[in-house]
Amino acid sequence: MKVIAYSDRGFKAALEKVVQRGRQDTGAVEPAVRTILKAVERGGDRAVLRYAKKFDRVSLTPDAMRVTPEEIKEAYYKIRKEDGDALRLAAQRIATFHERQRTKTWMYQEQGATLGQAVLPLDVVGLYVPGGKAVYPSTVLMAAIPAKVAGVRRVTMCTPSGQAGINPYLLVAADIAGVDEIYRVGGVQAVAAMAYGTKTIAKVDKIVGPGNIYVATAKKLLYGVVGIDMMAGPSELLVLADESANPSHVAADLLCEAEHDEHAKVYLVTPSRKMADNVARAVQAQVKQLSRTAIAAKAISRHAVAFVVESMERAIDVANEIAAEHLSVATERPFDYLERIRHAGALFLGRYTPPAVADYIAGPNHVLPTGGTARFFSALSVNDYVKISNIVSFTKEELQRVKDPLVRLAHIEGFDAHAKSAESRFL
Repeated sequence: MKVIAYSDRGFKAALEKVVQRGRQDTGAVEPAVRTILKAVERGGDRAVLRYAKKFDRVSLTPDAMRVTPEEIKEAYYKIRKEDGDALRLAAQRIATFHERQRTKTWMYQEQGATLGQAVLPLDVVGLYVPGGKAVYPSTVLMAAIPAKVAGVRRVTMCTPSGQAGINPYLLVAADIAGVDEIYRVGGVQAVAAMAYGTKTIAKVDKIVGPGNIYVATAKKLLYGVVGIDMMAGPSELLVLADESANPSHVAADLLCEAEHDEHAKVYLVTPSRKMADNVARAVQAQVKQLSRTAIAAKAISRHAVAFVVESMERAIDVANEIAAEHLSVATERPFDYLERIRHAGALFLGRYTPPAVADYIAGPNHVLPTGGTARFFSALSVNDYVKISNIVSFTKEELQRVKDPLVRLAHIEGFDAHAKSAESRFL
């Protein structure tokens, strides 16, 4: 883990590189993604199945794309009872947290006008669940449960199958979360199928869930055809630590994020050079003890940086510049800094709050903005699964009261028909 202090010549450049980490060039993959999108738009199921065979090496028929109820039932027998209990506990806590996010339709009266907003759930949401080097049943829960809490009528899930089939934990998690349809297709072709609709996979209104650069690029290109949640990149964690932090705990938290994949990004910001050096040594010792040592070690060597700054006040400024997905505040009095921290996907406060507790069991959503987008994106929530329709109702008397300024504003903008539509009510 590289340690760099504010007095070092390369400090400013190293920090700027981290701040700009989200500028991912997708130009190299866009042509291939566009080709697949167009093929699925035109060819439907046939194109989806062709790419499934090409990329996932699995031969399917349209009838075999959808996972059957019998397969879901069988998945329960492939996992331990204790694992199913853990998934159900996580689901219950996620539902409880997200129930508190629900908003209702509201209206108020202002003289002769009734104004308000109708809060309406989306009809159909598509959940993309990646395959790859790890399995993420927790992400299934985090993405599907808020949709159900919001009142979404149908949740469709797509995930690559491969020759080994869909991991049973994903099927169990989907069943617990109330997913209505599961399809054994992944990649850009799955995203395209949900966006455009095929004979087998019905079109959705919004697509949520993480994926590799090809999936992320597909979502970006399809925005407008469907809604999307956010542009998610590699997982990341920043730890703010003062002299009171335990270097072993900090190192363990950094490795918790680094083991996701080789592209994961982890940072330490501290006013203590001693703390930075101790954490770096602890990381090197602990990484050797992991089952995913090779992955975590690559992430650490490529992306991990410990920034030593002048003070905790400066440390908070640096954290706000970086705007990390996960921000752990490992200080003596973490709540003292809460109001000054402006940009982070999620905050973990106190020495007994490892990021892992929020990844799995706490309840708040772990689908979070990455790459510095925490400056303007929020954690996935019930609000991502509803849309707002404004409500406007005027009496004749209230329209008469505001007619003259309405007409004046219409003429300022050169829209005579707007003015006449109001005036016609009194002819």
